[in-house]
Formats: sequence, C-alpha cells, structure tokens
Amino acid sequence: MISGYNRMKQFEESVELFADMERNLVFPTTVTLLLVLSACSKVNDKNLCKRIHGYVSECMTKPSLKLENALVNAYAACGEMDIAVRIFKGMKSRDVISWTSIVKGFVEIGNLELARTYFDQMPVRDRISWTIMIDGYLRADCFNESLEVFRQMQSAGMVPDEFTMVSVLTACAHLGCLEIGEWVKTYIDKNNIKNDVVVGNALIDMYFKCGCSEKAQKVFHDMDQRDKFTWTAMVVGLANNGQGQEAIKVFFQMQEMSIQPDGITYLGVLTACNRSGMVDHARKIFAKMRSDHRIEPSLAHYGCMVDLLGRAGLVKEAYEIIRNMPMNPNSIVWRALLGACRLHNDELMAELAAEKILELEPDNGAVYALLGNIYAGCERWEDLRKVRRKMIDIAIKKTPGFSLIEVNGFSHEFVAGDKSHLQSEEIYMKLEELTQESTFAAYLPDTSESLLEAGG
Repeated sequence: MISGYNRMKQFEESVELFADMERNLVFPTTVTLLLVLSACSKVNDKNLCKRIHGYVSECMTKPSLKLENALVNAYAACGEMDIAVRIFKGMKSRDVISWTSIVKGFVEIGNLELARTYFDQMPVRDRISWTIMIDGYLRADCFNESLEVFRQMQSAGMVPDEFTMVSVLTACAHLGCLEIGEWVKTYIDKNNIKNDVVVGNALIDMYFKCGCSEKAQKVFHDMDQRDKFTWTAMVVGLANNGQGQEAIKVFFQMQEMSIQPDGITYLGVLTACNRSGMVDHARKIFAKMRSDHRIEPSLAHYGCMVDLLGRAGLVKEAYEIIRNMPMNPNSIVWRALLGACRLHNDELMAELAAEKILELEPDNGAVYALLGNIYAGCERWEDLRKVRRKMIDIAIKKTPGFSLIEVNGFSHEFVAGDKSHLQSEEIYMKLEELTQESTFAAYLPDTSESLLEAGG
C-alpha cells in the first residue's frame, strides 16, 4: 500500500499509513523503511526521519548502502545537513547517489560553497549530479558559473538531458548568450534529447530575452503541446520586445483555447499595453482580472498601471491608483510616479513622490538627481541648489550601471568607469575612436539629464 501511494505521488498518505503501522505495532522491513524515507524526503518530515533513523540504529547492526543513502537523502531534503553529513561521513562505502544527495542538500539550503566542495571531491559524477550543480548556480543567479559548469560537463564527456538543457537555456536567457542558446537548440535537435513543453518554454524565453522574437514565435508554432506557461512566455516576451499588439492578440487567443491566464500573464499583457501606450485597453484588462478570472491584482500590477497612466500624462489618475491600492505602495511604485512627473514637468506631484520614496529609502541618490533635474527643467534654481547641498551632506554616490556583452560564447560584464577588464586599454581606445567618429557624424548627445553630474 505504501509503495502504491508513493507511485501515485500521494506521499502524505504513505506517511499516515506508516503511522498506522506503528500504532498497530507492525515492525517495518528494510523495504518499508526505504519507501517511507522516500515519502519523507518529499514531505520534508524531519521528525519521521529521526524515528526511522531510530529503527535503523536500534535494529540493524549493518544497514545496507541503499538504506544509508535513503537516510542521507531524507535528512538533506529536510534541511538537516549536519545529520546528513554525519551519516555520510560514517558510511563504510559510498556511491554516486550518496555524494549527489549531499551536494543537492547544500544546494537546497543555498550553501553553494559547500555544495561545490563536495561536488569537486566526487570520485564519479553522473548526469544528475552535474545538473544539480548547474541548477544550483542558476538559482543563486550565478549564471556565468552555471554555464562554466556546463562547459566542464561537456569536457568530461557527460551527455546532458532535457533537465540540463532547461537550466542552461535559462542561464543563457538571463545573460543574453544567444550563441550558446543556439548551440543548445542545435544539440537538442541532433541528439534526440526529449524536446518537451518545458524545453520549448525555455527556448521561447531564451530567444525573447536575446531579442530574437521571430525565432521565439517559430518555436511556439512548432510545439506539439503548449501549457499555460507557454502562452504566458509568449505574452511576456512579445510585450518586452515592443510588440504590444501581438502580445494582446496572444492573450486573447490563449483564452479562446480555454487556457486561463494567471497573475504573471496579466502582468505581461499590462506591460504590453504600457509599452504601446494603450491606456483604454489596459483599464479594461485590469478590470477583467477580478471580474473574469478572480485574480486579485498584486503590487506589480498596480505599479504597471501607475507607470502606464503616468507615461500617458494622466499623472493625477496614476496618483489615485496609488491612493486606492489595498496595500502600501513600495518605492518602485512611487518611482514610476516620479518618472511620470519628470516626463510631464509636474513638480508638485514630483515633490510628493520624492518625499514618499525618501521615507522608504533615505539614501536613494537617484531620487535627488531626478528631483534636481525636474527643478532645473522648471527653472527652480534655488530648489535645485538645496537638492545639491542635500546630496553633498549625505555623501550620495550614484550606483554605477553595468552592461553585458557575449563574445565567442563568454559573457563579459562592464561597470561604468571600470578598468579591471584584461583588455580595458583596447576597449577605451575603441571608445575614443567611436567618440571621434560620432563627432564627425555631427552627433551631439542629449545632456539635459546630466545637470547634477556637472557640479556647476
């Protein structure tokens, strides 16, 4: 019965049935303990782990490798890494499953340093252990490290599966590494790797984030199966690539196929309306969240509406949205309003928005800079001087921006004013060359937003 519940993924029932066994004083066999530990790892029941550990310690002079592995895996799944490591170190023999359980356990609790230490010490690694390490870096937003482990996996001659491919495609999407993403697509096609809906969704996301809208749409149209996440990836991707009308069209097509949108889908379609300036569409779609799908708008949805209305010049309506929100607005929402005030020179509303942001983020230099530029635009020179003095008083330094560029499959990060890159001398020489060429082409940069940087 416990085995049957496990196969049906009804792990809570497995655990309850084992409790019935204990109440009826039925002594478990090794097979029973293995099955219950498997269920335990899924429901994260550390107390049950300890009870089964007690059975093993009291009644078995020499537990099998399978049972010790199951104990390590269950404790690791419950986040009890001290106990998992103690059992692991006390094992007379270990196999790839033993090591992988420890690596996965540390990945799950976010300790990538220890996960990598144990991973590097593994005598043998299989596809699962490689994929766990790749996915661990991915979860921690260490995308370059994730791709580096994938390169090492390739060098080791290990064949990836669809789970590995999804992790690698996701890293490519975040880094904008189109070249590696294209290689992965070709690899999947040539090696008959299972190209299921999850892989298709990852490809769509990667192509959109790399700016290849046509290729993303081709993947979508070629897919035999699509789920809610496929349609949502299309809506969000089209919106972020400036194809608002197409995103809205896909949004309604999705519903015609009886696939219900969720909060992320709605955020995507509202973003599409925002990018395309479709205020009336946005109002209607925002209302449909509750009326048609009973989805309560989140802070992100309200923020999107504030940004959209503000960009359209409807600053007062945007402010009313903030006032009537059922939750407290965060600094992102107020920044959207402040940006609209700068765009439309509404200095009174700008002062209110800036005040609210500074209540939440007292040292936010960008707010002072933006407020100063609004004052400059309205020729309020005395107020501009006060803002500058305030910036000096609290010693605000602007957070430097950075850019990413992919060259020959490697992603390079550049911070503003940075000279740490190995080829920085050649880079700055090229920048100087480009500056001269742009001067000859009669290009003059817009310096209207640089008033606070000049110091005059």
